[in-house]
Amino acid sequence: MSFSLRPYRAPDFAQARFVQAPDVRLAEVELDGVAPEGYHSTSMYPEYFKIDGRWRLAEESRMDSAVILREDGRLDVVELRNLRRGDRVILGRTDGGEEGIFLHADGFAQADGGSADMFAFRSGRSRETAFSRDYDFLYQLLLHEREHGNVLFVMGPAFAFDADARSAMQWLIENGFVHGVLAGNALATHDLEAGLLRTALGQDIYTQELRHNGHYNHLDVINKVRRSGSIPRFIEEYGIHDGIMYGLVKQNVPFVLTGSIRDDGPLPEVIGDAYAGQTAMRNLVRKATTVICLATQLHTIATGNMTPSFRVVGGVVRPLYLYTVDISEFVVNKLRDRGSLSSISFVTNVQDFIVHVAKGVRQLDEQRKAEERTQTDRA
Repeated sequence: MSFSLRPYRAPDFAQARFVQAPDVRLAEVELDGVAPEGYHSTSMYPEYFKIDGRWRLAEESRMDSAVILREDGRLDVVELRNLRRGDRVILGRTDGGEEGIFLHADGFAQADGGSADMFAFRSGRSRETAFSRDYDFLYQLLLHEREHGNVLFVMGPAFAFDADARSAMQWLIENGFVHGVLAGNALATHDLEAGLLRTALGQDIYTQELRHNGHYNHLDVINKVRRSGSIPRFIEEYGIHDGIMYGLVKQNVPFVLTGSIRDDGPLPEVIGDAYAGQTAMRNLVRKATTVICLATQLHTIATGNMTPSFRVVGGVVRPLYLYTVDISEFVVNKLRDRGSLSSISFVTNVQDFIVHVAKGVRQLDEQRKAEERTQTDRA
């Protein structure tokens, strides 16, 4: 089965309302970190700005930020805290073209061939939803992204508590389906605990049996990593040979660990400054074409706020796929309440999800390779 990304339909700027629209208005920042009155705030959607009579797309966007017109003509989407005196910021509180600003919300919309009935059961997503079609699409998407995109995983600590989930995630990392990871202190701590002691929070990662004095295990691991000075050095010194952090380090996959007020330790790589952490996270988000958020509500919301619905790759606008996976219906639907209408949700146990995904992707990959060998033999 061939796979293709959903095509993007750009606005028709030859229409009279766009031709007659004015250029954007600009105002200079007078105080670092403070936007001028009437600044335009960005969304997750593609947004175009009329400058010198030409409509231009802000290619790297995110929600709730200002747009700076740089001296070299670039449109730079910047968090308000990062504005600097003298920056020329676009003004405007409308987005239909009236002020030289156009928000294009339906660029990826297309007819799905569904029922035209006004009423239908199961129109939303819940624990009773069947996700078979979504899994099949995700397998194909991951194979596509391995060659043509960038997949960013946003992970809660739940994976570290299950041996099969750790193994499945390690396989995805080692086979090129993971290009970056965002997580907190807990995921790395408990995954390294599992690698060293085969427990997570003192619980056996396979049998879930509690070990004697197991509540010391994660603290002992943090202490050892801090003594080693870094996660890679700890992995080397203690002979860690499996797990998520092991896979990331050995495959040189970048990761960002951001801290919280409740962290133990933390591990040396954990960024404790919230805004420094957000900046580091966004540096990975900027590269992503697919984002998969798993069992971490706050990291998911934070990442969703940094993630637009599109990406420009090789001059072509393509969709950016955002997945949210959690056992809680509230969590997976949360991004929809924050404007991230492009999110695709799975209401399921994330350990089972990642095992299912690794198995499905592996089978599809092997199937495609077999088909390619057959075609080569026939030729």
